[in-house]
Amino acid sequence: MLFGCLDKVTYVQILTLIALAEISTVAQHTPMRLFSTNSPESFVDFGEAVLRSLPSDNGLYMPEVIHELDDAFWSDWKTLDFQEMACRVVSTLLQGVMPEEDLREIVSEALNFPAPVVKLDDSHHVLELFHGPTLAFKDFGARFMARVMAWLNRDSDKPLTVLVATSGDTGGAVAHAFHNVPGTRVIILYPSGKVSGLQEKQLTTLGGNITAMEIDGSFDDCQRMVKSAFLDVKVSKACNLTSANSINISRLIPQMLYYFEAARQFEKPPVFVIPSGNFGNLTALLLATRMGLKVGHIVAATNVNDVVPQYLTSSTYQPRPSVATISNAMDVGAPSNFARMVEIFGNDWNAMSTSITGYAYNDAQTRDAIREVHEKYGYVIDPHGAVAYLAAEAWLLQHPDDITVILETAHPSKFPEVMHEELGADAVKIPERLACLADAEKVSIPMKADENELLQWLSANPA
Repeated sequence: MLFGCLDKVTYVQILTLIALAEISTVAQHTPMRLFSTNSPESFVDFGEAVLRSLPSDNGLYMPEVIHELDDAFWSDWKTLDFQEMACRVVSTLLQGVMPEEDLREIVSEALNFPAPVVKLDDSHHVLELFHGPTLAFKDFGARFMARVMAWLNRDSDKPLTVLVATSGDTGGAVAHAFHNVPGTRVIILYPSGKVSGLQEKQLTTLGGNITAMEIDGSFDDCQRMVKSAFLDVKVSKACNLTSANSINISRLIPQMLYYFEAARQFEKPPVFVIPSGNFGNLTALLLATRMGLKVGHIVAATNVNDVVPQYLTSSTYQPRPSVATISNAMDVGAPSNFARMVEIFGNDWNAMSTSITGYAYNDAQTRDAIREVHEKYGYVIDPHGAVAYLAAEAWLLQHPDDITVILETAHPSKFPEVMHEELGADAVKIPERLACLADAEKVSIPMKADENELLQWLSANPA
C-alpha cells in the first residue's frame, strides 16, 4: 500500500491535499458562476448575471470563485502590452464564459486607448483615466459592457433596454458606448441641475436609441428608481431590462485592468488613492487584489458624502441623503457597491478597515487642492482628482516613504465653471470631441423622483 508506512495524521493530510488539488482543478475548468450577496446559496451563470444585472432579492452579483493569476502571468506581466495583459486577466476571471478569440476581440475593441501614469514627484503620481471617447474612466466599463451584452444577446430577437442612473460621467459613457448598437436602447436617469453642463450634453444630445430622463431629485433618487424597475418583474420582463451602472458585474471587470497597468510601472506596490462615490472603482481594485495584484494600501477619498469613511472609523454604516458638491460624480449617500465590499471581506469590519483608509473633504478644501496642484506641479486636476490628492497628502504625512497613485477619473474640461473660477478661463483646453457639444440641442424627458412614474412610462414604452 502506497501510504502504508505513514501515520494516520500524515495520511489524512495527504488525502486532504489531494482533494483540495482536485477541487482546484475542477474550479479552473468550471464556467463562471455568480451568487447574490443576499442569497449566497443561489447561483446563476455569467450571462444571466450581466443581462439581468440585479438579482430579484435586491442583492448584487458576485463571482463564486475569483481565480488567482498563475506564475506564468506574473513572470512577464510587466513586458506585455496593455491589451494583451488585459486579455490574460479577463480570461482568467471569466473562465468558460466565451471562446478565447471572442473575448480577445471584445477586449481589444473596447480598450483601444491608454491609461498613462503621470509623475508629479517621487511620492505623487496620477493615473489618467480620461483618454477614452467621453473623457472619463467610465469608458473602460461601458465599452466592454456594450460588447459583452451584444455577444450575450446575439441570438435573441428581443431588444435589450439598458436602464442606467448617472451622477455625472456614467450616462455619457454608456450613451456613446451603446449609441446605434443594433438590438439595444438606452434610458438614462440623471438628477436635474446636478451634473455639469457638458456632462449633460453628452447624454442628452445623441438621440437615436438614447433617451435621457431629467429627474427632479438627487442621484440617490435616480438609483432608487432604477432599482425599483428591476425589482418589478412584469416591467423588467416586458422591457428586457439590463443595467449599465456598477451594480452590473461586467462594469467592474474592465475597471480592474488599469490598476494592473499602473502597478506594473513601480518597483514596489503603490498606494492607490481612489475618489469614490458608488465605490465601483474601489470594488474593482479589491477584485484585482483577490486575483493576486499587490498594493501598498487602498485609500478611499470622498467629498462630504462620507458614509464609507465614517464606517471605516466607527464600524457603523449609516446611509443618508446625498449632498450636492462640485465633485458631483461622488455625490452618493447610499453607495450600492458597499454590499460587495462587505461580501469580499466576509462582513469583517476589522479586515476592511485594516485594508482601506477613508478620508473626506469639503468643497473649499477641494478648490484649494485644485490651485495647489496647479501651482506646485503645473498640473490641472479635476475636482474628483483633487479630493484624491488631499487624501494622498494625508496618507503621506503618516507614511512618507510610500508611493501614491491618484486616480484622475475625468478630464478637467468637463467641469468648466469650477476650473475657470480656480485657475482662470484659459487654464483648461476643451478637447474637440467635447467642445462640439456646446451648441448641440439638449433633449430630455422631465420626471418627478417617483418610482411609479418611471414604471408607468416603461409600461407604456416597453420597446
